[in-house]
Amino acid sequence: MTDIVDQQTRSRMMSGIKGKNTKPELALRRALHSRGFRFRLHSGKVHGRPDLALPKHRAVVFVHGCFWHRHEGCRYATVPATRPEFWRAKFEANAARDSAVRTRLLEDGWRVATVWECALRKPEQVEASTESLSIWLRTEELQIEIGDNSARRS
Repeated sequence: MTDIVDQQTRSRMMSGIKGKNTKPELALRRALHSRGFRFRLHSGKVHGRPDLALPKHRAVVFVHGCFWHRHEGCRYATVPATRPEFWRAKFEANAARDSAVRTRLLEDGWRVATVWECALRKPEQVEASTESLSIWLRTEELQIEIGDNSARRS
């Protein structure tokens, strides 16, 4: 199957995809800040440069895009029809890196939260996700995963 746009256009489109300060990340940051939480952004002092680092709570937060980070069972985690082998390899590498970063952070004594993009699409979802994250930050639990109105703790 061939792409519907030329290579130059596709390159321009892909270069517009941001890795920092995305809409879901900004929404979560605003909501957490309004609840009194203070954090560092993309801290180079913390392994993996998490989206948010909350040293007071010894916690980090990653805001993951469902497509790029392969949110299991999510309707946004599709595989493009063009060059599926390339995309599978890319997604597997992303997932392996995410897992390695999470493991290292836990070994270093950090608690890790993953908030999926699908849980931050609507204002009411942002509110629910922020509430789950706020509760988790005040506990001693090591991990939480928040996606599409569900939160899994461990």
